Amino acid sequence: MFTLFFAEPADIELQRLEGSPSEAGKTKQIKKALGYLSKNPKHPSLQCHKFHGFPNPYAPNQDVFVAYAQQHTPGAARILWCYGPGKQQITILAIIAHPD
Repeated sequence: MFTLFFAEPADIELQRLEGSPSEAGKTKQIKKALGYLSKNPKHPSLQCHKFHGFPNPYAPNQDVFVAYAQQHTPGAARILWCYGPGKQQITILAIIAHPD
């Protein structure tokens, strides 16, 4: 199991989604993906892969990854994350919409 930490942009976006009744379905899918991420970052449904162009705040030479929270949806939610700062820890850097 990994402990999830939330960078401020990710925390703000998740709170915004939680406070919006019209985003309830998306919020549920994001939380499900976060659950998979904390248990197994290599879970097949997350389709995790390296994400270029976003710096890792803990180690500039280490990778940032993107996980899919939604599939086949316009503006599908994506979760940007990295390992760290400590062992068995993952930081959620941002929750973004996939550009259409």
